[in-house]
Amino acid sequence: MSRWARSALTAVAATLVAVAAAGCGLGPGPGTGDVTLTVTRGFGSKRLGAVAAPHVPGSETVMRMLERSFNVQTRYGGGFVESIDGLSGSSSRLDWFYYVNGIEATVGAASTAVHRGDRIWWDLHDWSATNSVPAVVGSFPEPFLHGMGGRRYPTTVQCAADSSSACATVTNALSKEGVPVASQTFGTGSGTDSLNVLVGPWRELQQVLAAELIDRGPASSGVYARFTSGGRQLQLLDPRGGVVRTLGAGAGLVAATADHAATPTWIVTGTDSAGVLAAAQALTPTRLHDRFALVVSGRGDLPVPLQAGS
Repeated sequence: MSRWARSALTAVAATLVAVAAAGCGLGPGPGTGDVTLTVTRGFGSKRLGAVAAPHVPGSETVMRMLERSFNVQTRYGGGFVESIDGLSGSSSRLDWFYYVNGIEATVGAASTAVHRGDRIWWDLHDWSATNSVPAVVGSFPEPFLHGMGGRRYPTTVQCAADSSSACATVTNALSKEGVPVASQTFGTGSGTDSLNVLVGPWRELQQVLAAELIDRGPASSGVYARFTSGGRQLQLLDPRGGVVRTLGAGAGLVAATADHAATPTWIVTGTDSAGVLAAAQALTPTRLHDRFALVVSGRGDLPVPLQAGS
């Protein structure tokens, strides 16, 4: 979908919600709290501002909260963000996108209510390779802790046969953040009404839908990394989808993606067992902070997309 088509749909959604509000209203309600809002640019590479709200009104929307803390210019009836603190998108495929608990919004910000614990993230980035990044890892431990749209989902960790150490690391990381976890053998399935974390070498994961999306590239998955050579190599891509660097043994990836309306699937994987364990050890709020996806290797943490020359 083009930028202009997205904008038009956002405007329609904003208009519909305005009509609904005039008729029955969101209502002031008791309010909620423990909400944060972050503004970045360049796929989280530069933080522009952040606010924490211990309490927000019951009628709060993502747009209202943004406007309370930043200078916002909008278009299309107030449903499409043109600029934040004077920083604008452009006709050269650069626009503002927002995520709630690590999940890309499907409707305009004026239509999205704020729920307890929400982690709201606005980012200005290039959408040359894809105009949709359905899920990101930079709000961890969300969406596992507070879920989507105010609803918490059960979390299942699916483990490949030879990844017991990495699976234990992932389970412990989630449990430390207060997330109950059910574990099961990879491939047994857990339905679509849960949040799934797949753990194992790429060669064992690549037949599942989420991995197939990553194999197809950013246009399908929103993930700017791709495995080659039967999973033995990991390519790091730039914002336009070009290969910047290729890693071999010991490389790991923490990424999230989703297929249309499905709940997101997280993937903790690597070129080999060492890479999977390295990726599992990166499952912390500090290391994933403001990352769309994260590659780990002996060279350290590499957020993707990777800028040319990095």
